[in-house]
Amino acid sequence: MMFPRPLVRAELVQRYKRFLSDHRLESGEIVTAHCANPGRMIGIKEPGMATWLAPAGNLKRKLQWDWELVFADDTLIGCHTGRPNGLVEEAILDDTITELSGYAALRREVKYGENSRIDMLLTDPDRPDCYVEVKYCHMRRETSLAEFPDSVTTRGAKHMAELANMVEAGHRSVLIYCIERMDCDGFTTADDIDPDYDAALRDALARGVEAYAYSCRLTEQEISIDRRLPTILD
Repeated sequence: MMFPRPLVRAELVQRYKRFLSDHRLESGEIVTAHCANPGRMIGIKEPGMATWLAPAGNLKRKLQWDWELVFADDTLIGCHTGRPNGLVEEAILDDTITELSGYAALRREVKYGENSRIDMLLTDPDRPDCYVEVKYCHMRRETSLAEFPDSVTTRGAKHMAELANMVEAGHRSVLIYCIERMDCDGFTTADDIDPDYDAALRDALARGVEAYAYSCRLTEQEISIDRRLPTILD
C-alpha cells in the first residue's frame, strides 16, 4: 500500500483528546494532525519521537494532516488504525496471506451476527463462507513478541463470540492480527491489560476460530504485509 501523498517528517509534541496530536515540522511550525488511533498507543506517543504526517489533500477538512508513522525502538511503526483492512485485503488478493487464498469474491463491511459488521467476507461457490476480522497491532514491550490489545476492548471480546457462532453455523472464521512494525518474532495477547479479551480469544480458538499474525514492512513511501509470525499463547 503506497501512501497517497508524500509524507512529511516531524517531531511529536503531544497526543491528546484521543484523536488529536501536535507535531513540530522541520520548519519549526507546530501543526495539529488527526490521530486515527483511539487506543493507549503504549510506547509510540512519547514527546520528541520522530513522526511522519500525510497531507490531508482536502482543503475543506478541519485538520490538514494525518499521523501515519512513528519511529520508536529503532524501527518505523504504523500508527493509523484505518490502514490494516486495506493492507490485509491487498495481501489476500496477492496471495501473501496464503491461508485466505482461492476465494472467488471479497466484500468489505458486511453485516452479520447481532448488529455487527465483519471486516471482510470471502465467498466461493465451492467453499464455506469465510468471515475475516482484522486487528491492528503496534505494541511490543519487554520481549520480542507483538501484543494485542493495548487497552480494554469490550467490543473485541464480543466479536470473538460472534466469530465462533459463525463456525458453529458451518462457516469459517479467521482473525488476522496486522502487526505494523518490523522487529517482532511472534504474537501474543496482553492478558495483563485485558484478561477478558484473552479469555474470549482462547474460547473462540477452542470453538474453531482461526488466528494468524502477520508483520508488515514499512518505509516512508509504503506499508505492506510481508511475513507470518507464530502465535504464542502460554
